[in-house]
Amino acid sequence: MKFNNTAEAFNFYRNQSIEDMQKRAAEIGKEIDSNADADVDALNLELKGIKEAKENAETRSDARKTLSFLEGSNMTPQGKTFDRETVYATEEYRSGFFKTLLGHKLSDVEKRAFELGIETRNDAYNTSANSAAVLPTQTLNEIIRKARTMGGLLGECRSFNMPTKISVPIGTPSTKAAWHTEAAPVDSENVTVAAVSFDGYEIMKVFSISEKVRKMSVNAFESYLIEELRDCVLETLDYTVVAGTGSSQGSGLETITWTKSGATQNAVEIAANGSFTYAKIVEFVSLLKRGYAAGAKMAMNNRALYTIFYSILDTTNRPIFIADPKDESIGKVLGFPVVIDDNIDDNVVYLGNFSKYFGYNLPEGIVIESSRESSFKKGVVDYRALCIADCKPLVTEAFVKLYKATSN
Repeated sequence: MKFNNTAEAFNFYRNQSIEDMQKRAAEIGKEIDSNADADVDALNLELKGIKEAKENAETRSDARKTLSFLEGSNMTPQGKTFDRETVYATEEYRSGFFKTLLGHKLSDVEKRAFELGIETRNDAYNTSANSAAVLPTQTLNEIIRKARTMGGLLGECRSFNMPTKISVPIGTPSTKAAWHTEAAPVDSENVTVAAVSFDGYEIMKVFSISEKVRKMSVNAFESYLIEELRDCVLETLDYTVVAGTGSSQGSGLETITWTKSGATQNAVEIAANGSFTYAKIVEFVSLLKRGYAAGAKMAMNNRALYTIFYSILDTTNRPIFIADPKDESIGKVLGFPVVIDDNIDDNVVYLGNFSKYFGYNLPEGIVIESSRESSFKKGVVDYRALCIADCKPLVTEAFVKLYKATSN
C-alpha cells in the first residue's frame, strides 16, 4: 500500500499492534536493501508513519499502567500518595493540621493528607461535633524533646507508645549459674518474667485563643502549641511520675511499698529532729542491688541538693557532691548523676534506674480539638488537648528511698 503523506501512514498503523509495526518496518528495510527499483521516498514516508504510530501506542500503554496504579492507591494524577501508618509524619499532614485549627484554606494535597489522618483516627475515636486530629509526629516529638530538656524525672523515664491493657514483659535478675560436673544431668529452670500492664487515663487541658490571634502563621501557632502542651499536659505527667496515686491516674514512685527494715528493706528513714549524714547516705545507696545500680540516678528537688548534699563530707573530708560543669549536667553524688525534679518533697531522695525500670505510655499521642460554641459571645476559639496516658514503676526493687520523718 502506498501512502501520500505521513499522516495517512500513521492513521493506517495506529490501531495495529507494536509487533505488527515492527514486522512491517523490517520488511521495508529488506526491500530497500534488495530491490534497486524500490520507491525509497514512499517507503521512508511509510517508515515515519510507523514510527509515530509506535510512539503513540507506547505512550498510551504507559498511561494505562499509571491509571491502574492510581486507582489502587490514595494518589490522584495531580497529587502524591499517603500511607495510613505514616501520614502523621508527613509535612502535608502537619501543615493541614495547623491550617485547619487556624481556619486557613488547605491545598488539595494538604486536604487529602489531613482527611486520611482523620479517617485513620476515627477508626478508634470520634465525637459528635468535631473530628479529633492527632498532633503531627514532628510536633509531638518536639514536645517530648523539650520536656526532656526542661529537667525532671519524665525526661529520664522509659517511654512507650503501645495500646493500653497490653502486658509488657520485664526481665529481672534470676539465680546465677552453677558449677557443673561433667556428663551430669542439669534440671532446667523456669524463668519468671514480670509483666506490667499500662492502663488508660485521661489528661486534659482547655485553652482559648482570640480570633485576632488565630490569624498568626502556622509556624508561630505550632511554637505556641508546643509550649502550651509541654507546660500543661506533660507537666501533669511529670508530677504523676513522683506522686501519682494509681487511682484514675498513673502510679508514681510513692505507690511503691517503702520498708525501713528487714530482709525487704528499700528505704532509710531519718528522724524528724535528725540530720542527713554521710553514714545514712551510704546506707541508702547500699540498698540498691548492683544490677540496678548500673545506669541509676539520684533524684531530688533543688532545695535538697543545696541544703543537704552541698555540705556533707565523706570520711576523708571530701564533698560527696561533685559538680560537673564540663558536661553541662548538674553533677554527681557518690558517683550517681543527679536529676532535679521540683515535684519531689524537700527531704526526700530517690535512687534508681529510671531509664529502664520506670515507664510512661502515650498510646495515641495528644489529640487536639477546636470549638467556637462555648465562647461564641467572647469571640474566642477553645482548643482542647487530650491524651490517654499511664505511668508506673516497671520493677519496684530497682528503686530505693531516703527521707526524713515528718514527726517523731
